[in-house]
Amino acid sequence: MKIRYTSTLYLPNTENYSTLNPKLAMKLRAIALTTLLLAAPLCALAATEKPVAPAQSGIDWYKGNVDAAFSYAQKHHKPLFLYWGAVWCPPCNQVKATVFNRQGFVSRSRFFVPVHLDGDSPSAQKLGALYKVRGYPTMILFRPDGTEITRLPGEVDSERYLQVLELGMNAGRSVKDTLQLALTDGGKLTADDWRLLAYYSWDTDEQQMVSAKQLPPTLQRLAAACPPGDTATHLALSALVTAATAAPEDVPAIDQAAARTTLLNVLGDARVARDNMDILTNYAGEIVGLVSASKSAERAQIAGAWDLALERLANDATLSKADRLSAIDAKVALARLDNPDGKLEPALLHEVRQHVTAADRATTDPYERQSVISNAGHALSDAGLLDESDTLLKAELTRSHSPYYFMLSLASNAKKRGNAKAALDWYEQAYNAAKGPATRLQWGSTYVTGLLELAPDDEKRIEKATNSVIAELGETQNAFYERNRTALEKFGRKFQAWNAAGRHDAVFQKVRRQLNGVCAKLPATDPQRAACEGVLETAKS
Repeated sequence: MKIRYTSTLYLPNTENYSTLNPKLAMKLRAIALTTLLLAAPLCALAATEKPVAPAQSGIDWYKGNVDAAFSYAQKHHKPLFLYWGAVWCPPCNQVKATVFNRQGFVSRSRFFVPVHLDGDSPSAQKLGALYKVRGYPTMILFRPDGTEITRLPGEVDSERYLQVLELGMNAGRSVKDTLQLALTDGGKLTADDWRLLAYYSWDTDEQQMVSAKQLPPTLQRLAAACPPGDTATHLALSALVTAATAAPEDVPAIDQAAARTTLLNVLGDARVARDNMDILTNYAGEIVGLVSASKSAERAQIAGAWDLALERLANDATLSKADRLSAIDAKVALARLDNPDGKLEPALLHEVRQHVTAADRATTDPYERQSVISNAGHALSDAGLLDESDTLLKAELTRSHSPYYFMLSLASNAKKRGNAKAALDWYEQAYNAAKGPATRLQWGSTYVTGLLELAPDDEKRIEKATNSVIAELGETQNAFYERNRTALEKFGRKFQAWNAAGRHDAVFQKVRRQLNGVCAKLPATDPQRAACEGVLETAKS
């Protein structure tokens, strides 16, 4: 698993602005915050400011519901910053430890209405559907009138985050409008317009602006239209990411030679590589696989240059410990690209162990540990050091505020070993320990699908686990929205495949009847009713 994030933000406060014309007030607040940013240069801030303790972070999160927060923002002519996350989520904890926990962010949070929407709160999944948020974390910056400005990229470091926040704060138009203008008359965009587009969180856009199929060619067009420089380079790299991770039928034509030239220029420049560390550490194997043929001289060249850049990033003390571990894991991914099941070189294994041990010892903040240990466990596992990964993860079970997350990683390690019993036991423990309705549904669905895959003939255990998940559904408010709905649709597809040709029809029909009972309790006019019945339709034999 790779940590792929997001974020979002927007600004100003100053109560005495509330009596002004809203547009003028917005401009004055933007000027005020811009002045504040200029007074404390971001580079110096990133290098010198100290994180504040989580309990003393000082962010005055809005205490009412989301609707009330938007009303408050409009009344006081303040932008609204919506953070959607979950307690267990490593990327969310990474943002807490590296962005929300910085004094610079805390100070700036006084200039907007900060709203935290926990994915397990009663209304969260329904609101997720309304605001088109699904992945954790998603961070959105809204104008006071509720118009979405942009979605901020959680993968970037705190310095870049604040820079992108400033861009969103000063934007004269939304990213959606900026995108349309860029595609029709890019010459009318300013340098800041292009930067806001380049650092938009496409990962959490949920296909609002561009469909998944059209995203790779759209980013290619933007990169070609953008004036040459760092912003165009970032857009070009983002286009490669979307192409490398697209469904096979959606991969656009790629000029591999041109792409390799761009990549070599980036990898050879320490500053540019550092600026694009989020892409270089998270998508190394995918992009190298896209732009070069297996075991070719071109692949050796680009992989070698990438490995050297990752070495610099892994030892860059200005990066977070989680990001440095991602660089190490990316080195493993490159080594595995043409030899997925082979043994890694002893020197690389030593490097993985060394970085994991150092990060484990140095990380004491509980939020940061949720992210760091997740990355460390995956790096060890990806390197084939499964026993060492298990040892690290098991030790974290008594320290983590959300140990059930690491139980899924332990299940994954057991599955890699071919130990189905141990994997299923960990899946079950994780489900039993999980907290929060949305989280329990996701963990329960994972346990059931694990049973369907690893113990398909254990009908008694499958029926028991499924009954438990569906029983909780019936007691859960807004159970059929967003992430919940996605988990249930996957569950339905798996159940359908499991019962192919009616092999397990007795259990299958019991499950259908139980789920039918849940659906029947929903009002006919409730959109959840259709979603519930859609799961049954998906799961028909």
